[in-house]
Amino acid sequence: MLFCQSELLLTSVVSPVMPLGPDHADLIARFERLGELVNGDSDLVRRGARCHAELEAGIGDAMFYVSVAEGRLVQLERQSRLPRPWQFAVRAPAETWRKFWMPVPEPGWHDLSALTKRGVASIEGDITPFMTHLQFFKDMFAAARRLSQARR
Repeated sequence: MLFCQSELLLTSVVSPVMPLGPDHADLIARFERLGELVNGDSDLVRRGARCHAELEAGIGDAMFYVSVAEGRLVQLERQSRLPRPWQFAVRAPAETWRKFWMPVPEPGWHDLSALTKRGVASIEGDITPFMTHLQFFKDMFAAARRLSQARR
């Protein structure tokens, strides 16, 4: 998937190296649409206007490299066997993301901080950019909930 948003280009590449589990292929497809959801949300882009970060996001055993520049996702690609360097990583099992991305998640499943407090997600590495732009990243990951609401 390749599309242009403003002057920044978002690339999304699915690597054939890592097989998709049939039980969470829908979650991976949802995550791959995060770029269009974030970049199409002017309020979210404005909130992250000063954000520049490289991170890894894990959905079960599927790892993604995500690059954020000026509040836009400029790169989103499936990690291969030789992962790219990142500043911080957000990882959780597929079932955690499924509960997190429900249209109205249950208490304790509604927020990245709540997921880490429960011990069902982890945030690793240099979390300075994550903490500096905390609300942006919380809203960025939560943007995939809109896809659940659109199906209703």
